[in-house]
Amino acid sequence: MRLLLLLAGLALGVLAVGLVLRLLKPLPSLAGRSRSCVPDDTGETLLGRTFGPSVAAHPGLSGILPLAEARESFAARVLLVRAAERCLDVQYYIWHGDTSGRMLLGELEKAAARGVRVRLLLDDNGTSGLDRELAALDRRPNIEVRLFNPFTVRRPKLIGYAMDPLRLNRRMHNKSITADNQATIVGGRNVGDAYFGASRESLFADLDVLAVGAVVPEVSADFDRYWDSESAYPAATILPDSGAARRPPLPANAARLARAYERAVRKSLISKQMREGRPDLLWVPVRMVSDDPAKALGKARQSELLIARLLPMVGNPKSALAMVSAYFVPAKDGTAELAALARSGVKVSVLTNALNATDVAIVHAGYQKHRRALLEAGVSLFEMKGQGKAALKLSPMGSGRMLSRPVFRSSGSSLHAKTFAIDRTHLFVGSFNFDPRSALLNTELGFLIECPQLAGELHDALESGLADTAYSVRLAADGRGLEWWEKGADGVDDGALVHRKEPNSGPLQRTMLRLLSLLPIDWLL
Repeated sequence: MRLLLLLAGLALGVLAVGLVLRLLKPLPSLAGRSRSCVPDDTGETLLGRTFGPSVAAHPGLSGILPLAEARESFAARVLLVRAAERCLDVQYYIWHGDTSGRMLLGELEKAAARGVRVRLLLDDNGTSGLDRELAALDRRPNIEVRLFNPFTVRRPKLIGYAMDPLRLNRRMHNKSITADNQATIVGGRNVGDAYFGASRESLFADLDVLAVGAVVPEVSADFDRYWDSESAYPAATILPDSGAARRPPLPANAARLARAYERAVRKSLISKQMREGRPDLLWVPVRMVSDDPAKALGKARQSELLIARLLPMVGNPKSALAMVSAYFVPAKDGTAELAALARSGVKVSVLTNALNATDVAIVHAGYQKHRRALLEAGVSLFEMKGQGKAALKLSPMGSGRMLSRPVFRSSGSSLHAKTFAIDRTHLFVGSFNFDPRSALLNTELGFLIECPQLAGELHDALESGLADTAYSVRLAADGRGLEWWEKGADGVDDGALVHRKEPNSGPLQRTMLRLLSLLPIDWLL
C-alpha cells in the first residue's frame, strides 16, 4: 500500500510540474504563418523533361522504382535534391544528425542557394540534437523549416509528455521527399545512417518507392495540407536562437563515410539511368493513401483515417495475404480478423522482427501474446533474425529488364519495412505499421500499387525465401509451447536447428516481456 501511495504521489507531482511548465511554455500562435503550395507548372524543369515523355505515354499511370538497397535509396534522394530546379518538399518522422543526415541537410542548403524553394517538415520527436542545425538552416534564403507537434521545452524533451501527453503522444510518421512536383520517394525509411547502410553492424532493412507520373501531384497536395495544418509550427517560433549563421561542418571522423556515400551516389543504378536520360520504371496504377493531419490533434473523422480509406481499396483477401511489419501488434481485433481469414482458406503469412532483432522490446511484448492464437488458426509466422545474409528480392524493373535487389537484408540488422501484398495483385508500401499506434494515433502515408508481378514476388518471398534470414515460428508438437525453426543444411525441415525458447534471449528478458505483455497498453504500441 505504501508503495502504491508513493507511486501515485510521484505521478501527481510529475503532472503538477508538467502543468506549470505548460503554462510557462505554451505553444506559440500560428497567426501570421505564411501559406504556400507546390507549383504545378514544372514541366520544363530537368525532371519534367526527363520523365515527361514517359509520363505522357502512360496516361493515368505512375512509373515506379522499388528502392530496397540502403545506399541506392540514399543515392536516389540525393539525386532528386540535386536535380530540383523549382521546389523541394521534404517530410520525415526521424532525421538524425549523423553523416547521412547532415549530408542531406547540406544538399538542401545547396539547392536553396541555387534558387530552389525548400520546405522541410519534421516531426519534432525525431529531431533530437538538431536544434542548432535546423535553426541555422531555417535562416537561410529560400528555406523554411516547420516542426510538427513540437516540444516547447527543448531540454529535456521527455518532460513534454508530462506537459501535454495527449497531443505529444500523437506523431507524424509520414516519410516523403518530392522534387519539382515531378518525382517523389515514399516508403518506410527515415533519414540516418542506420537506414542507409552506414555499416553492417547497424542497418534497418527497409523498402521505399520512387515514383513519377499520376501519383506525384497527389503527394504534393498531401504535403501542402500537412504544411498548413494546425500542428506545423515555424521552426523560428520553437527553436532557440543560437546565433549561428551556418550549420557546423561534418566531424572529421565522418569524412570516410561521407566519401562512401558520395561514391554510392555516383555509381548507383538510378544515377546511371538519369545521366543517360532513360529511367527504367515499371508503369502501373498507384494510389496514394494518407491520414488527415488533424489526426495528430485527435480531430480527424474516422472516414479520413488511412486505415478507413485503405480497406475499401483492397477489399477482403480471397486467396493470400503476405504482410511485412517491423512492429507487428495485431491486438485482439486484428488477431481475430487474421485468424478468421486463415480459417476461411486464405493463406496468411507474416514477417516481423524476432526478439533479438527488434529495437523496441515493448512492441515485441505486445506481439508475442497473440502468436499462439495466430498459429492455431493457421497463420504462418516468420521472425527476422538479428544476423544473416541478403534475402527477399524484388526483381522486375520495367521494359523487360530484370534487376535483382535485396529487399530485407539481415546483418546485425532490424527489419523496418512496412509492406503487404494481397491476392498476388496489389502491393502496399509506406510508413504504416500493423499496430494500433499507426491505426489510431500517428499519421501515416503510403502507396497502394496494382502490380501482380511485384505483389506475387512478395508472396513468393514469404512462402519460400526466408529460410536464410528468419525463424519459422511453429506450435510445439506437445501443444504446450512454441518452437523457432532455423534452416538446416538442405532446407528448413531437413537438419533444422529448433529453438524451444526465444532465440538468443535470457530468462530475465523473457520474464520481463511476459510481464509487459500483461499490461493493457496495446493501444499505445
